[in-house]
This record gives sequence, C-alpha cells and structure tokens, in this order.
Amino acid sequence: METEEIYVAPLEPNNNLILTPEAQSYLLSAGKWATFLGILGFIFCALFSLVAISIGTIFTKMAEMMPYNPGLKMMAGFGGGVTIFYLLIDLLYFFFALYIYQFATKIKKGINFSDSTHITAGLGKLKSFFKLWGIVTIVIICIYVLAIIGFIAFAAVMKNSMVGV
Repeated sequence: METEEIYVAPLEPNNNLILTPEAQSYLLSAGKWATFLGILGFIFCALFSLVAISIGTIFTKMAEMMPYNPGLKMMAGFGGGVTIFYLLIDLLYFFFALYIYQFATKIKKGINFSDSTHITAGLGKLKSFFKLWGIVTIVIICIYVLAIIGFIAFAAVMKNSMVGV
C-alpha cells in the first residue's frame, strides 16, 4: 500500500530549520514507543488472523454440538463471511502497525545517525499513519450517520404500521 506522496512546500519555506536537542529527544522517545506499539500491533494481527481463520470452524462445531438451536445454525452459515470480514479488518490493522513501525525505525535511525533523509522518511510514514486514521474515522462516521438514518426510517415505518393495528 505504498503510495507516491506529493510534497507540498510550507507557506514560508525555512530551509534553516534545525531540530533542537530537546526536539530530537522527543522524537527518539516517540520512536521507542512507536516501535513497541508497532511490534505489539504485528503480534495482535497474527493472533487476530488465527481467530479469523478459525471462527468459521468454531461456529460450525457449536452448531453441531447443539443441533436444535437455530441461532447457532445461522451463525455456522455465516462463518465464511465472518472470516473474510475479520481478515479485512486485520489487514487494515496491519497497515496501522506497519506505518507506525516504519515511522519508529526511520526516526530512530535518523536521530541516532543525524540523517535528515531518514527523519524525513519517518515523518512521511507518520503522516501516512494519520492519513489512514483520518480516512478510517471518516468512513466510520459515515456508517454511523447511515445507521442512524436507517434506525429513524425503521422507527417511522414501525410507527405507521402500528397505527393501523
């Protein structure tokens, strides 16, 4: 999911910008925490993918254990769809972990070796992380708005059908 980013120059370019030792310390500390969160994210992605792959089997076995429960039969039928949905969520989470881990490795390398190229690349990965976070947030807000509209429409239909009773 590497995309070509377009550089947008600041309004008033200042090519003499220097990171103070305090700023470098903050970035290095952020890099250490980002490494921790990135590795933890990869671990959770692996665990979540195991759950996603086995959820269909779990639903099927539960339905076999209680054959007279129609809810479990329905869940067993949706097992494949749930697996695909979980794997898609896991893929999205993987990119969050990847971007934050790439930020961490590049920013630490850039600070430790005083390499502005790595610092720039690391900050680019941080930008990608927040861009992805923003897009996912917008999508979730849209889903909430659609759900609220759907609930209102459903309630209106139910109210009209109840009046006729």
